[in-house]
Amino acid sequence: MLLPVRILGIEIHLPQHIETLGDMGRENPDWRIDKIFSKSGIKSRHVAAPGETASDLGLEAARKLLARQLVDPAQIDFLLYCTQSPDHFLPSTACQLQHRLGLGKRLGAFDFNLGCSGYVYGLAMAKSFITSGLARNVLLITADTYTRYIHPRDRTVRTLFGDGAAATLIGPCPDGQEGIGQFVLGTDGAGFNDLLVPAGGLRMPRSHHTATESMDKNGCTRSSENLYMDGKAVFTFSVTEVPETIAQLYTRTGLKPEQIDWFVYHQASRIILNHLAQRSNVPEEKMVLAFEDIGNTVSASIPIAIYRYSQAGKITPGQRLMLVGFGVGYSWGACTVVW
Repeated sequence: MLLPVRILGIEIHLPQHIETLGDMGRENPDWRIDKIFSKSGIKSRHVAAPGETASDLGLEAARKLLARQLVDPAQIDFLLYCTQSPDHFLPSTACQLQHRLGLGKRLGAFDFNLGCSGYVYGLAMAKSFITSGLARNVLLITADTYTRYIHPRDRTVRTLFGDGAAATLIGPCPDGQEGIGQFVLGTDGAGFNDLLVPAGGLRMPRSHHTATESMDKNGCTRSSENLYMDGKAVFTFSVTEVPETIAQLYTRTGLKPEQIDWFVYHQASRIILNHLAQRSNVPEEKMVLAFEDIGNTVSASIPIAIYRYSQAGKITPGQRLMLVGFGVGYSWGACTVVW
C-alpha cells in the first residue's frame, strides 16, 4: 500500500512594486483599458524590481515556510524548483537555493522548466519521491518573472502576466489520511510556437537581429527576445484540452463533481476561466478566482490562489480541491488534493 502524501503548508512572496492598468493606460493612451479589463479581469500586477530574480522571490517564500517549523529542515530530502526564469543557463538554480536556504547537503535538488502546469507536475514528482521512499519531505518552489520577457508596448501579454513565487512543503499524511490524489498529465508540443520567447537559447542565440523590434498587425511591438503569445490559439487549446482532462480525472478517481469543494484552475484570465467553468459545468461559487490584483503568475498561480483562499477562511481543512494547470508547451495536468 502506497504511503499517503499531503500538502503540509504553502507560503507565497510577491514583489513590492505594483503596476496597475491605469499606469499602463497613461503610458499607452491608445490602449482600450476598459476593454482589456473586461476580458482579463486583471486590474494590477506585481513586478520584480531591477536585479530581483525569480529565485529571490522563491527564496523569500521558502524562508517564510521554513519559519513555520512544519518539519525539521534536516528531514527535507528534495528541493524541486519550477521556473522559466532561471538565474543562469547553468548551474541549476535549485542548487543555489539549497545553499541560500541553508539546507543540508544530503538533499537532492534540480530545476524543471514548465510554466502554468508546473505546480501540478511538481506535486506529481514530490508524491512519487515520497511514496517510493526516495524522500521523506519535499520542498517545491514555483517562481517566475515573466515581466522580464515582455515588451512594454505589447498589450497582449503586458496586461496579463505578473511576477510571484510560492513555496510548498509536501510530506506523509498523519494517520493515513487522504491527501494528494491521482493525476492526469498531458503534452502537445505542436503548440510550442503559440507561447514562447523565440531568442535567447541555443536554437536562436541573441544578436542585433533578434533585438530588432517590429509592430504586428494588431499594433503590438516586440522583438524576438520578448514573450509572444497567440491569444486565440492558447484560448482554443485551453477550452479544448482542460474539460477533457477533468473528465479523465473524474473517471480515474471515481469522484463526482459534487464531491469537489473547490476548483483551483491556473489563474490565466477572466475570459478563459469563465469559459472553462461553463464547459466543465463548474458552479461559479466553487471556482477559485484570485488574480485580479496579481495577474497570471504562471507556475505560482495555483499555490498563490490556494494560499489566499485559505488565509481568507474559504478553503478549510478537510475540503477536497481539484487543481488544474495548463499553458505553455503545450502542457497540462490535473489532480485532486484534500486540504
